[in-house]
Amino acid sequence: MEFPSRLIEEAVNEVAKLPGIGKKTALRLVLHLLKRDEEQTQTLADTLVAMRTKVKYCQKCHNLSDNDLCTICANPRRDNSLICVVEDTRDVLAIENTAQYKGLYHVLGGIISPVEGVGPSDLHIESLVQRLGAVDNEQVKEIILALSPTMEGDTTAFYLQKKLRPFKLKISTIARGIPIGGDLEYADEVTLGRSILSRIAYE
Repeated sequence: MEFPSRLIEEAVNEVAKLPGIGKKTALRLVLHLLKRDEEQTQTLADTLVAMRTKVKYCQKCHNLSDNDLCTICANPRRDNSLICVVEDTRDVLAIENTAQYKGLYHVLGGIISPVEGVGPSDLHIESLVQRLGAVDNEQVKEIILALSPTMEGDTTAFYLQKKLRPFKLKISTIARGIPIGGDLEYADEVTLGRSILSRIAYE
């Protein structure tokens, strides 16, 4: 692909590095920015730089935050007896969007994956242990493991269960089964089997 400007080419190459964006899409975005007012484009650039330089990780749960404590950890109305363990911030956003959970979170920053060279020491597991061992965290009653139902997710959950056993807390995992509106005939055997084993009383 030939470009009429070296600056445009450099901009396209940088935008194309974003996930899910190819060269053609990157070119459309760059040309769109050129058509916008210079002030609007500058505002976008300043916002991206500010995000990259000022966003930090919550000192308590490792969620993304503007301050030392994220808005969830700093909220006195959250249920301190519950800690939901998730892989990354996207999972926090997904659970928050359900408006069904009112507890706290702990973001691991990934899951155990020997294939990718990710071990327990690469995750925020020790900080969770320290968090539970702190004097002011005696009110924690339950740990919810909200990890992906994959081999890596199950491996991480198994490791966490063993690691947290000395605290004698209730350790649960999110339910797995047939999605609402789904047909049984299209469900895979593992999902259907788990749905049968995790059945609940009909009310």
